[in-house]
Amino acid sequence: MSSFPQTLNDLPPGGFGGSLKSAPVTAVKAPKESRADWRLGDRIGYALAWTAGIALCVIAASIVGYMGWQGLKYLRPELLFSHPSAEVDQAKSGGFLDPLLGTAILTAVGIVIATPVGVGIAVFVVEFGKPKWLARTVESAIEIVAGTPDIVLAIFGLALFQNSIFSWMSFTAEGGAVFGRSFLTAGAIMSLIAIPMIYGATREGLNAIPRHMREASYGLGKTRASTIRRVLLPAVRPNIATGAVLGMGRIAGDTAVVVILLGATLRLEPEGGVPGLSVLKGTGSTLTSYVYNNSPAGEGGSFEKAYAAAFVLLVIVLALNFFVDVVARRGAKNGLPTRAGGR
Repeated sequence: MSSFPQTLNDLPPGGFGGSLKSAPVTAVKAPKESRADWRLGDRIGYALAWTAGIALCVIAASIVGYMGWQGLKYLRPELLFSHPSAEVDQAKSGGFLDPLLGTAILTAVGIVIATPVGVGIAVFVVEFGKPKWLARTVESAIEIVAGTPDIVLAIFGLALFQNSIFSWMSFTAEGGAVFGRSFLTAGAIMSLIAIPMIYGATREGLNAIPRHMREASYGLGKTRASTIRRVLLPAVRPNIATGAVLGMGRIAGDTAVVVILLGATLRLEPEGGVPGLSVLKGTGSTLTSYVYNNSPAGEGGSFEKAYAAAFVLLVIVLALNFFVDVVARRGAKNGLPTRAGGR
């Protein structure tokens, strides 16, 4: 009457579970279809999606191609190794070594501040998250900082660092007035630009780690702090590196903070007699401010050098993005979560 087993001896090997497990699982494939059968609105949306993707590729290729052509046409080795100088004759005004060094210094200061702060905030929100109101407030603050225009951050930073409590970070005049402009102050504000990227990448990596990795560590007698330090943070290193490199790209490409908080001077102007610290307390410029000042919209009047400096800046940013892709691919090979927030 029925194939249902009547006694225990009639059960298949391994019981019902064994028979179920041995049953082959076939993947459900999408039915074959032709786009000609789609509705008109769907076909238009499909065409617009393709058009948008191709247009973006064309724009990106045009930017890289044009800047590469102009940059290679005007870039000369001496521009990379000579200091800029104020001359009426642009042929004698030197290169952009100081702005190149200023870009490296400012990026390093900003990312050194942003990385531990962004990672620490992500660990607190994901691994602890209590009290909940504080975790929600922290996440809201991250979103506010990420959406605040750079020029607003720069003005706020200038008002903040001109207070006497921050006099050690910049030049102080004889009357006691704090200048508020230096690589330290500019780097501190630049870190606010990079923190949301580092936080987002680290948070996504921590959320992607399976729960059993934490439970296995607890089962071995490790504390939560030890688990975070020895298990979770090593697992999300690709995410941290990705967020940090993306933040470096944002710092290297910013102009508003440089003009207001770094002074945008033509050369590096150290302050004080302590080696290293005098440069950090002094003023200077970056490639972005150098490009602006020498562009047709600026006062330098040397568009050839603006193109050359812009090409060098573009190469730096492309190299950083290439490094992000390399880190992500290596993390994917190791089975680690490597997607960065915002990518």
